[in-house]
Amino acid sequence: MATVRLQTIFLILLAILSAWAAAKPSGSPSGSDVGSKKRLLLISFDGFRWDYDQDVDTPNLDRLAWDGVKAKYITPPMLTMTSPSHFTTITGRWVEDHEVVHNMMFNTKTNLKVPHKVTLRRSEWWDNGVLPLWITAQNQGLKTASFHYPGGGANYSGQAVNRAIVEESGHIDDNETEWRQNIDTVLSWFSEEDFDLVTLYYGEPDNVGHMRGPDHPDRKAIIRQIDRTVGYLRDGITRHMLNSTLNVIITSDHGMTTVKKRPLVDEIVLNKYLDLLKLASFEILDYGGFGILTPRPGKEQEVLEALAKAPNLTVYRKEDMPESFHLGRSQRMPPVVVIADLGFNLNSRFIVYVNKGDHGFHNGEMDMKMIFRAFGPDFKKNFLSEPFDSIHIYPLMCRLLDIRAEPNNGSLEHTADMLIGTHDGGSRMSPTSPMMLTFIFVFISTTML
Repeated sequence: MATVRLQTIFLILLAILSAWAAAKPSGSPSGSDVGSKKRLLLISFDGFRWDYDQDVDTPNLDRLAWDGVKAKYITPPMLTMTSPSHFTTITGRWVEDHEVVHNMMFNTKTNLKVPHKVTLRRSEWWDNGVLPLWITAQNQGLKTASFHYPGGGANYSGQAVNRAIVEESGHIDDNETEWRQNIDTVLSWFSEEDFDLVTLYYGEPDNVGHMRGPDHPDRKAIIRQIDRTVGYLRDGITRHMLNSTLNVIITSDHGMTTVKKRPLVDEIVLNKYLDLLKLASFEILDYGGFGILTPRPGKEQEVLEALAKAPNLTVYRKEDMPESFHLGRSQRMPPVVVIADLGFNLNSRFIVYVNKGDHGFHNGEMDMKMIFRAFGPDFKKNFLSEPFDSIHIYPLMCRLLDIRAEPNNGSLEHTADMLIGTHDGGSRMSPTSPMMLTFIFVFISTTML
């Protein structure tokens, strides 16, 4: 009799565990039905300031606010530059941890300075021991691709992204026909080649913001073009039958502000305040609102005192920067950091500066904030999120892909409310969870009575 009872208990428990296994969420690393697993498309529009859609008719972006999630704004990391900010998004690490501290690859000892587009292909600039999401996902059985996204063309300890298209020097940023072709390409990667994660980058509205300024009609025109592109994306998702499986996040890397010009203000020409040839062995001081400098041996205090006399900027020893910058522990960052007041461009000598808009300023400034939109089967509809730091996008993406995150500085608590339920099975009972173990114990105890 006891043997029969134990056999009955065993069969019931086996049925419970089998039912749990069948209820595991699709898209888990252990594998599931390919047709139903969740996929993720991350799109970045470089320089899309948080409020750029507020003075332009943007029906497709407006629709996203009803069909998905909109954050009031998000805050980029210091530095508010393209490569550092994008790499924070794709790694979930502060700049002092991932060490992509500038758009340009540089070497303070040799005075090497590599242009931004060339730097995109230099693995030694990106591969600093922190794994980006592409590699983490691939290590857990997923298939990933990068289309022009910064960092996607590098190797990480010998590992490359499954498929990477790197932006070429001289690439035209505003070709709307090409934008649509790129969307067709990445959607076909999902629907025809079974990719799980794709990152897609566009160089606008950053380019227009620099050349014309954030208040110019051309900036409004490019926002309308972005809106049409979002509409094309939505239609393409339907054409490729991805509505039930593809989550989409649309974001940026920094904002943009108007550069103050003569005769209203004087340009900050730092060579007026210190002899750079005499006092500095390395400098990048003409790149928007952010500059770095290595003093010659024994000259650091003299450099700091000289720069302190310059108007409309703040000069820091690297180790004395505010903790909120998350830059002070960087090994790659030079010892002196200069940050201009909003809208004041830095110029080391007398380089002709033509930008009418720029970034690189303090990430607390509203002009540096950026957009966040998201939609898809795992996102709530008509959900307005409070602002958050871009560092928190990484754990959200890991949750959507149902993969284990690498160590990171983000937290899911800032984005969990925008999701429907718990994608990773957090509300389900696993066979080793306290809830399941308690259930089994009580069941056995009562059955044996």
